[in-house]
Amino acid sequence: MDKDITSSIRHVGFVVKDLELSLKFYSDILGLEVYRRFTEEGDFIDKLTGINNVKLEWVKLIIPKGGLIELLQYHSHPDPDISDGVKRSESNRLGCSHVALTVTNLSDLYGELISNGYECKSEPLIAPGGKAKILYALDPDGAILELIEDL
Repeated sequence: MDKDITSSIRHVGFVVKDLELSLKFYSDILGLEVYRRFTEEGDFIDKLTGINNVKLEWVKLIIPKGGLIELLQYHSHPDPDISDGVKRSESNRLGCSHVALTVTNLSDLYGELISNGYECKSEPLIAPGGKAKILYALDPDGAILELIEDL
């Protein structure tokens, strides 16, 4: 098999509880531009997701230097609250841990995140090699974003 079968990351998807609230975070706070928005239901999306009679809405946001972030809200089949006590925002949870985004002026962004009520695991930290400022921030649903400013 050809080892060059995968060529790039197309998008990263997050299932969200409230699409409008998540759009505020990703668009208004992080500055990502809406590329496309669509509501899907019917045979194709039922087969793709493996969920019968599903209705979902998604928004794709442009990452300026490549790739997209996709936010999906399942209107017909929302994710139930976690009952086993595991917090989604724990850094060591199994599955997709986090998405890293390169940003500019992390200190100002940190201030905006905090002033808008979003949780960060720390203030911006200088990486051990001194070449980047980094922090973990949580989106409205607890997904971890690693925000990195190259120095």
